[in-house]
Amino acid sequence: MSDLLIASTILKILLIPAYRSTDFEVHRNWLAITHSLPISKWYIEKTSIWTLDYPPFFAWFEKFWSAFAQLVDPAMLVVDNLEYASWKTVVFQRMTVIISELVLYWSLKRYIRYFGNQYVNWLIAASIFLHPGLLIYNGFLYGILLLSIVEAKRGQLLLSGILFAVLLNFKHIYLYMAPAYFVYLLKAYCFTSTELSSFSIQRFINLGGSVIAVFALSLGPFIHQLPALVGRLFPFTRGLCHAYWAPNFWALYAAADRCLIFAGKRLGWSMNKAAMGSMTRGYVGDTQFAVLPDVQASHTMILTLIAQLAVLQLLWRKPTFDNFLSALTLCGFASFLFGWHVHEKAILIVLIPYSLMAANSKRHLRAFAMLSAAGIYSLYPLLFHAAETPIKVTFTIVWALIVIPGLAFAMKTPVKSVLQPVELLYLSGLVALQLYSSVVHELLFVGDLQFLPLLLTSVYCGAGVMYGYLLAMNNCFT
Repeated sequence: MSDLLIASTILKILLIPAYRSTDFEVHRNWLAITHSLPISKWYIEKTSIWTLDYPPFFAWFEKFWSAFAQLVDPAMLVVDNLEYASWKTVVFQRMTVIISELVLYWSLKRYIRYFGNQYVNWLIAASIFLHPGLLIYNGFLYGILLLSIVEAKRGQLLLSGILFAVLLNFKHIYLYMAPAYFVYLLKAYCFTSTELSSFSIQRFINLGGSVIAVFALSLGPFIHQLPALVGRLFPFTRGLCHAYWAPNFWALYAAADRCLIFAGKRLGWSMNKAAMGSMTRGYVGDTQFAVLPDVQASHTMILTLIAQLAVLQLLWRKPTFDNFLSALTLCGFASFLFGWHVHEKAILIVLIPYSLMAANSKRHLRAFAMLSAAGIYSLYPLLFHAAETPIKVTFTIVWALIVIPGLAFAMKTPVKSVLQPVELLYLSGLVALQLYSSVVHELLFVGDLQFLPLLLTSVYCGAGVMYGYLLAMNNCFT
């Protein structure tokens, strides 16, 4: 693993001057808030639009790094210094990402140690540590998630639950996976056998008390600003879709609504005219559709729970580790597909844990290949500068050419048999989409319809992700 660490570190150091997303200013602002203000103001402060909206453990994580930031460039810790980006600040923040990903490195070393076949485990660990999505998104929190999964594999279920509770208090998006943890720990830890009469009150108290203690430690210092904290963590006033639609069910739903507008104009349908003018509806405020029924947050919650219950009932009946890992992934998948205001980067909540299942069978490898192709490509618009296109495309191709054939070789499966002809055709479509988005669109429209490549990317990748979900669900029940 040390060679992977060296390669990853060198690559990320070389990318320090590369494009910086709005997340750069987000975390600079959070460094400033946690360093300069008392904790009573952390979740109330709103000088910047990028207010602190992660749980308290992550706020303390920012507080920890701010102590070092003060030694590098104190100006980055001034709350009013919006959009501050000195070269020292850039290097410092990039290095905090590289250093914090040592947690991911450690978790993968433990994964290799405890998950059996060393060659396969090393390849999967390499595919995660060098995952193209983690060039965009910090892998620190996935390190905590993987540590929890490894402890579950080892049979240390109480420790696994505690680690997951810690993770939730770093970032609440992992609530997507909470139902799988709840069912698995309740059935596999609190029941000492398959008989319902074997329920252990002592184990239930140990588990519940440990989780409550983690949340008390996290939320206790912020009890007086709890309403503000909850409002920051769950901003349901935002619309159904993010500005750049995540490649999920709602991207397809929104695109279908746009297509139906054209049909409606020709056929004289009654339509919501207020919803017809914007291609980016839903960034903030209520999301409205012109033809299709509007969607409320409660609707997305119901759909998500229905999709999750389908796999949770299997986990309850057979609380094995393999079923837990499958339910964990599919619960996250259901939330990504049907959740409210889902961010495109949340696809990694599906791709990272599914990586651990990719070598279980050819069917899993097939679903993994399709999901990786659509999911990774859906992240490309986050690196939109022309100079970054060769980097992201080349890195993804090299990653795929090593990981997919390598896993097929480990299963003694011919690479050409992994994907069906229609799936290879879909992958060819990604090549055509990249060519259109980076070259053809500008030649045709010269600055107009700038959202069209994003729309096409969301819809095409959304179709691939939905297809991958159906494959994954089929794998779960067969």
